[in-house]
Amino acid sequence: MNTTTVIIGANGFLGRYLCRHFARNGREVVAIARSRKGWSGDGMFLEWDGENMGPWALALEGAELVINLSGRSVNCRYNAENMTEIKRSRVTTTELVGRAIAACRVPPKLWINSSTATWYRHAEDKPQDEWDGAPGEGFSHSVAEAWENAFFESKVPAETRKVALRIGMVLANEPETVYDVLTDLTNRALGGAMGSGNQRVSWIHMDDFLRAVEFVMRDPFIDGIVNATAPNFPTNRELMKAFRETVGMPIGLPSAKWMLAIGAALMGTETELVLKSRWAEPLRLREAGFRWRYPIAVDAIEDLEHRRELAGFFKESERRSAGARAWLPATTR
Repeated sequence: MNTTTVIIGANGFLGRYLCRHFARNGREVVAIARSRKGWSGDGMFLEWDGENMGPWALALEGAELVINLSGRSVNCRYNAENMTEIKRSRVTTTELVGRAIAACRVPPKLWINSSTATWYRHAEDKPQDEWDGAPGEGFSHSVAEAWENAFFESKVPAETRKVALRIGMVLANEPETVYDVLTDLTNRALGGAMGSGNQRVSWIHMDDFLRAVEFVMRDPFIDGIVNATAPNFPTNRELMKAFRETVGMPIGLPSAKWMLAIGAALMGTETELVLKSRWAEPLRLREAGFRWRYPIAVDAIEDLEHRRELAGFFKESERRSAGARAWLPATTR
C-alpha cells in the first residue's frame, strides 16, 4: 500500500508539525513549499512556486493523503494589497492542486484542504456546526468562501475523497504563534480580557489537530466540511484566565478596543484576530467517535508550557501516553 503523505505548505506552522508527525508514524512524507526555510527536515522536499505545474505534481500519484495548507499568513495589516494576496494565494494554490490531482493516472485517496472557522457568522446564543451553521460576513468570511469554492469546484476523479478542514486557533508553544503572543502578554501582566472579553474562541491543541487529521484520513466515510476545533469554547476572558493560571501571573490588565488597535498597528497585525468571536462546534468529529486528549483550554495551555517548539513538543510526546485520561470526562480529571 502506498503510504505517501504529501504536505503542501510544509514550511508553515501547521506543515512543520504534520511533516514530523507523519514521518514519526512511519509514512513516506513529501514536503512541498516555496522554500526550505521553516521546513522541519522530515521526508523529501520538493519546491514549487504555487502558480505552475512542475515535478512536485508527480508526488501526488497514488498518494494516500494530500493536504494543502498553502496561503499567505493573515497575521498582517488588512490593507488592499494584503487582502488581495491573502485571498488570491489560497484560491490559486487550491486550483493548482486540483489540476494536478485531475492529471494523475492514479489519483490520491484523500485531498484535505485547509479552511477556517471564521467561515461562520457570529452567534451569541449557540455554537455553529457543520450541518446548520450560518455563513458569516466581512473579509475573513469572503476569504473562506472563495477558498472552499475553489476546493469543492475542482474537478478531480471520484476516487479522491475531499475534506475541507475549518480550523480554529491551533495552540502550540511556538514562537510568533497565538500561544506565544498570549503567553508573552500574560507574563507582562497584560493578560486580561481583550475588548469585551465575551467573544468566543474556537481553538485546538496541536496534538489533537494532528490526531484529527489522521482520524479523518482513516475514516473513509468522512467527506465535505469538518470543524477542527476543541469541543469546549471559552470566552476570551476565560482563556486569558487560563493563561494567567498557567504562568502564575496574578495580575491581568484588560485591554480596551482602542488599546488593541494601537498595539495591533505597532505589531503589524489586526485586532480582528483576537476580537472576532469564533464559535465552531466539531460535531462531525464527535459523531464519528473522535476523542480529544485536551478538550479543556486550561489543560492544553498547561501541557504546552512544557513542550517548547517542534523538538520539545515531540520529545515530550514520547514520554507520555494519554491512556485513560483521553476518555475520562473533563469533570473527573
